[in-house]
Amino acid sequence: MSTYLSQVWQLLRNYVKDIRLEKMPKTTSVKTEAVLPLRKSIKEPYKNVNFAQDHLQKDLWFQRLQESLEKWAMPKSGLISEIGDQTSSTLPSESSFRACVGVAHRKHRQMHEEIYDLLGNGALKQEIVNQLMELVMTSQKIRPELLFWRLEEFYRCWCQGEFIDETPDDNLPQKTMLKLAAQNIAIGLRQVDIYTGLNVLILLLELHRYAQERDELKQKITFFPSTQPDTDNFFTSQLLRIINYSDALEIGNFSNIVGQFLKGGNFRGAYLGDANLIGADFRGADLSLAYLGDANLTGVNFSGANLSGANLGDANLSSANLCGANLSSADLSSTNLSGANLSCANLSRADLNRADLSSTNLSRADLRRADLNRADLSGTNFSHADLSNAILFGANLSEANLCSANLNHADLCRADLSGADLSHAILNGTNLSDTILFSTNLSDAILMAADLSYAKLNGAKLNNARLNGAMFLGADLSGVDLSGVILNEADLSGVILSEADLSGADLTDAILFGTDFSYANLNSANLSGSNLSGAMLNGADLSHSNLSYAILGGADLSDANMEKMTWGKKQQWEGVRGLETAVNVPEALKEELGLN
Repeated sequence: MSTYLSQVWQLLRNYVKDIRLEKMPKTTSVKTEAVLPLRKSIKEPYKNVNFAQDHLQKDLWFQRLQESLEKWAMPKSGLISEIGDQTSSTLPSESSFRACVGVAHRKHRQMHEEIYDLLGNGALKQEIVNQLMELVMTSQKIRPELLFWRLEEFYRCWCQGEFIDETPDDNLPQKTMLKLAAQNIAIGLRQVDIYTGLNVLILLLELHRYAQERDELKQKITFFPSTQPDTDNFFTSQLLRIINYSDALEIGNFSNIVGQFLKGGNFRGAYLGDANLIGADFRGADLSLAYLGDANLTGVNFSGANLSGANLGDANLSSANLCGANLSSADLSSTNLSGANLSCANLSRADLNRADLSSTNLSRADLRRADLNRADLSGTNFSHADLSNAILFGANLSEANLCSANLNHADLCRADLSGADLSHAILNGTNLSDTILFSTNLSDAILMAADLSYAKLNGAKLNNARLNGAMFLGADLSGVDLSGVILNEADLSGVILSEADLSGADLTDAILFGTDFSYANLNSANLSGSNLSGAMLNGADLSHSNLSYAILGGADLSDANMEKMTWGKKQQWEGVRGLETAVNVPEALKEELGLN
């Protein structure tokens, strides 16, 4: 067969060099015709011949790679004969295997040379990797754990530069480069070394992911691309050095070649500061306690990843997918998360101080006790998110979607919530003092015991909100829709509610000392038991309202509409002003007050 193949190669080589077809042998064997079945294909344009050549090369290369994988992963392969009979019955422990590997390093030279020859001329594609993994899973000849240990030993040596630092006689990257040059394939020494190492890294990542799905291999195959973290060194930097080495050829080289194979990987405690990982796929990966400060993580897929305790300060995570990721206690201070997907993510106790979360999706995210101090959250989707006890001091939440969000006891002091949707949100005990709430939708929200002191509420919607025990010291609620609101026992002393709509509101036992209700709509409002001392109710609509047991000393009711109003039998009217100009005063009340 080798004779026939050599004829085919000669045929293609002659064509490329424009050698006349007449110089070719006039006889062709039957087997050669099986490789090139149609003679007329020789007369096709150059691109067709080139395609056929490439296709044949790839098939032969893949066959060689398949045979080598089987050889590398077979017990008693000859490459590790020093292990002896241990591989014939039970596998050695990882530590004993590594000890043997150390002793037999030179005996592995053949395997290492084959790795460079097979993997040094380009990056492995996903389809090839899939085929190789299918072979590993189905072949009876391959022991996945043996393949993993042998490839991992090569990877560790490669990471230390052992191969490229060798003398010319033993320099495997250089030998591969010279072999390729003899085939008219121009490639640099660094390219050969980088392609080889990254391809081995890809195979190790895939073996790890494959093994973690199988109980019988979980303990035998565990891969740490940046080395296993230990107590002496909190961070491991090996992977960062590989990224920077790879990107020396071209910025983004590592991410382009390996990025799609990082999912499910183990990067716990890895130091990846300033790393360029644009578009990488870290789905389901373990990056807990990793350092990713200032890294470029634009468009990275972290869905379902474990980033608990990780440091991502000042990193660029714009448009990243962090859906369902665990970011508990992570440092995301000053991080760019604009347009990122953080839906259902765990951000409890995370530091998001001054982070850019504009247009971010945080629906159903867990942000309990998170620090969002002065963060840019404009236009962010927080619907159904848990922000209880979160720190949002001075945060920009304008136009944010906080529908049905849990903000219990959160600190929103001086935050900008203008135009935000807080309908059905829960804000019990929340600090909203000095907050901007212009045109904010708080309809049906629960704000029991919330502090709205000095809040700017112009144009806000509070209809049907529950504000039991809320504080509004110095707040401006003029013209605000408070229809159906529950404000019983709320402190509205000195609050401006002029022209506000309080129809059907529950203000029982509220503190309304000096409150401005001028021209407000209090139709059917319940003001029983409230303290309206010095309140301004001039021009207010009190029709069908209930003022029984209310304290009215010094209140101004001039021009107020008192049609069908309810009052108590022992109501104190002393000091009430403007009754003589009030309209639709019930006849019974006129008689009681001697106004007829």
